[in-house]
Amino acid sequence: MPDFDTDDAAVLAGARNLLADCAGMREGDTLLVLHEDPALGYYGPGMAEAMLEAAAGMGIRATARAVPFDPDVDAPPAELCRAMLAADRTLFLARMGDQLRFNAELAAVRPIVCYALDRAMLGSAFGQVPYRAFVELKARIDRALAAASTIRVTCPLGTDFSGPGVAFPAAAGDVTVARFPMSVFTPAPAAAYRGRVAQAGFLVGTGSKYYQPYGAALRDVLFIDFDGNRLTGFEGDAADIETARRHYAFVAERFGIERDFVHSWHAGIHPGCAFAAQAGESLERWSGAAFGNPRLLHFHTCGDYAPGEICWNVVDPTVLVDGVAIWENGRLHPERVPGGSDILAAHPSVATAFASPAQAIGLSPDGRLSANAGQAAAKSR
Repeated sequence: MPDFDTDDAAVLAGARNLLADCAGMREGDTLLVLHEDPALGYYGPGMAEAMLEAAAGMGIRATARAVPFDPDVDAPPAELCRAMLAADRTLFLARMGDQLRFNAELAAVRPIVCYALDRAMLGSAFGQVPYRAFVELKARIDRALAAASTIRVTCPLGTDFSGPGVAFPAAAGDVTVARFPMSVFTPAPAAAYRGRVAQAGFLVGTGSKYYQPYGAALRDVLFIDFDGNRLTGFEGDAADIETARRHYAFVAERFGIERDFVHSWHAGIHPGCAFAAQAGESLERWSGAAFGNPRLLHFHTCGDYAPGEICWNVVDPTVLVDGVAIWENGRLHPERVPGGSDILAAHPSVATAFASPAQAIGLSPDGRLSANAGQAAAKSR
C-alpha cells in the first residue's frame, strides 16, 4: 500500500464519513471497493487505498477490485453482481456506479457512488462535513420546493424560466444508489416549467453514457427555449445554433432516443464542492464532479428518462421560491429554507462551510465555462 501524503488525517476523516455516516457500516461488516485504474484520469490515485485504510481502522472487512471502464454499460456483469451481493455494501470509485445510478436492479446490492474524485476532494469540507446533515438539507429543500406556489430561476447571462411548486414523483428516491457526498436535491420534473436557459461554453453529457465527442463547444451564449418537456428552439450565434442542432441529432441517433425531450432540473446544495481545474481540461470529469456546488444548476435533456444524455449548465442561478431567493447569484442560503437554520445550529461545520462556500467550479479566466482550457470564451454581444 503506498504511503499517504501530509493530508492523511483529512483524507481518512472523509473516508470514515463515507463509511460510517453514509454507508452506516460498523465493525465486522464487509465492503467491496470497485475502482477504476487512476491512469484513466477520472478518479485520482490513492482513493481505494484510503478507503481500505479507513475500513481497517473501523474493523470493516474490505476488499478492492479493479473494474474496467465501459462507455455504454447498462448492467454489471453477472459475476460482478454476485460479488456485490456477497458484501454488505459496495463502493464505486468508478464511473460504472454513476452510469447505473438509475438502474433499479442495482438497489439490491446497496451501492454507494463517491463523487469526491480525488484525495483533495475527499479530505476537504466536501468529504468531511457530516453526510447526514446534507441528507436532511436535501429533504428540507425538496419539501420547500414542493410546497411552493411559484418558482422562478434566473442567472446573470439571461436564464429565465418559471413554473409552479415541484411535482416530485410519488416513488421514493431519485436514484438507486447512495450518493456521497449528498450534493443535489431531487430532480424537478420539467413538465410544468417553461422559459429559456442561457448556455455558455458547451453542451455536455450527463454521465449516463459516454460518447465522442462528449461535449460540443459553443462560441458565445446560446439561448435554449423550452416549454415543459419540449426543447422548442435555439437563439444566438448562427454557428452555435448549428452546432447544437447537429449535436442533439448525433446523440439522439447514436442511442435511439427522443432528441428534444427536456426531463428535469436541479441545483447543487453542497458549499464544499469545488472543481479546481478548468472544465475544458476534462469535460467528462467536470460534468461528474462540479455539479454539487450551489453555483451550478443543470438540466437533464435528450431522452425521456433520467438523466438523459445532454445536460445544460446554468452558472450562478437565483432560485426564487414564492419570491424568496433560496439561491441568490449562486449562493445557497439554507437559513431561508424552513428548518434550515436548525441544521446549521446542530452542525457547526455545516454552518462554517456555508459561511465560506467554495467558489471554484471550473470557470475559465474570463469567468465563463469554456470547452477549451486556458482560452477565454467569446464575449456575449
